[in-house]
Amino acid sequence: MKKIVLSLAALAAVALSAAAQDFKEAYPSYIQVTGRAEKEVVPDLFYLSITVNEKDSKGRLSVESQQRDMISALQKLGVDTEKKLTVANRSSSYYKRATALASARYQLELGSAAMVERVLSTLSDLGISNAAISRVSHTDIDRLKEEVRIAAVKNAQSSAASLAEALGQKIGDCFYIYDANVDVMPAVYNNTVMARGTAKLAIYDAAEAVEESPEFKTIKLEYSVQAKFILKGSRGNVLPMN
Repeated sequence: MKKIVLSLAALAAVALSAAAQDFKEAYPSYIQVTGRAEKEVVPDLFYLSITVNEKDSKGRLSVESQQRDMISALQKLGVDTEKKLTVANRSSSYYKRATALASARYQLELGSAAMVERVLSTLSDLGISNAAISRVSHTDIDRLKEEVRIAAVKNAQSSAASLAEALGQKIGDCFYIYDANVDVMPAVYNNTVMARGTAKLAIYDAAEAVEESPEFKTIKLEYSVQAKFILKGSRGNVLPMN
């Protein structure tokens, strides 16, 4: 009976040893790194939010009248109002109260910072002071995002190779990539521009507004990915997990 127990224990030890060897072969040593990449892009799309209301003219001019003047002025600047100007929201003049005058909100798409300055100056001359850049973008933003994502993966590969080389080793195939970037929103700085009843532009910082020329900072795209690469010895053989 004792011999049988010893035999079973020996068989179990052999099985465990074989399993451990298989585990090492199936799961070799690896290196895990985080790859990062970023790119700064000069915006070429500017979206203005414009609100026209009777309050600006103290009730002397209707929203419809101000809208006609605004569209006419924009067209003289070369803006295609049919395609670039859309109504975002309009309050009903039939239900206005004494303290709530009728208003309408528009979105205007422009293609340059210079045109933004000209439009804001024109709106100011018309007495329309409630205008601001709601967001900026780039006509090729999706392709640029993909370029940065790919650069992040390549950065991970380069980092892994450098670390392995420091140990006299090499990296093999990448067997794991974790991309947590669902939809990276571009970081934009000093992109909010307001018309303040003057032809100048007031570019708002986090704390206070300072009048400057319309020099918009770049859009910053940032991506990061995690990746795992197989580690190889100096001769290129796959290293087992210890």
